[in-house]
Amino acid sequence: MIIVLFGGPSDERHVSVASAQNIVRTLGNPLAWFWAPEGAVHDVAPADLLAHQRPFELDYIPSRPAIFPDIEQALDTLPVDDPVFLLALHGGPGEDGTLQRMLEERGIPFTGSGSVTSANAFDKGRATKIVGQRTPVAESRIVHDPAQVADAARELLERYERIVMKPLAGGSSRGLFFIGRNDPIPEVQIPYILEQFITGRELTIGVIDRGDGKPFALPVIEIEVDPNRAFDYDGKYLGHGTREICPAIIPDEMREAAQKVALIAHESLGCVGYSRTDVVAAADGIYYLETNTLPGLTARSLVPQQLAAAGIDFRTFLEEQVGVASGNST
Repeated sequence: MIIVLFGGPSDERHVSVASAQNIVRTLGNPLAWFWAPEGAVHDVAPADLLAHQRPFELDYIPSRPAIFPDIEQALDTLPVDDPVFLLALHGGPGEDGTLQRMLEERGIPFTGSGSVTSANAFDKGRATKIVGQRTPVAESRIVHDPAQVADAARELLERYERIVMKPLAGGSSRGLFFIGRNDPIPEVQIPYILEQFITGRELTIGVIDRGDGKPFALPVIEIEVDPNRAFDYDGKYLGHGTREICPAIIPDEMREAAQKVALIAHESLGCVGYSRTDVVAAADGIYYLETNTLPGLTARSLVPQQLAAAGIDFRTFLEEQVGVASGNST
């Protein structure tokens, strides 16, 4: 029995709700559980979920009361036989390995990567160190003390005209800053990774496992961003100032090189099922940026666009992911 789990105590839960809508709409009538921000778990009627409007902007409020006070009790008292969790979670404990570890400890199959891979990929500094052993990466600084971010930024800006500031753990382009030498350095409250800004074409590549044991790189998407804009949350999900070209109109050599880096990241991190890797195609080659182990599966998300471009039906993809999850649990 498939259980679509979405929501969670993360600032990316809006994207999670939209992913769950697309999954439930595609599968028809699976069980759907909403993990509320405060921790309770609600059983959700598919019609109730699909009726929710503007999911990227408005909080989802389930109409039914919670059936479990927290996720651990939900996992300990599963009301169905042979469950497989189809994870529509993004960010926080739903993607950083916390939930995955809970599921592994209970022997419950789930889609996506395991707890160790999820934790490594979620920590951008750790992921860069792992993948950077096999492919070029930007020079970076990891700052765990927010009070030291400004000094680290100034040190990098002595050598580079522009840098990028990203939360060390997080996604959906929240908390993303592009800083030039004359720009004020924002005050932050969480650990950050600071990287040299690499000029080039912004590309993203999904990789999927299809049950044959060999990862498959999907068509490349190029992200075009208007001047003075960034590929932030509004750009990614509300379409403000960005365009996603799928498949990217790029030379074959660049496409193949970008796909190779995505495959290297997927394999080096030990990803299972699917992942999405962001890179920059610079004048001197492809630079790795980061990997998402549970990338968005909304109707407008990047991986679903790439699946369509590859001629892979979204329902087929979901069913294959459930099959991979079930096979990995045995």
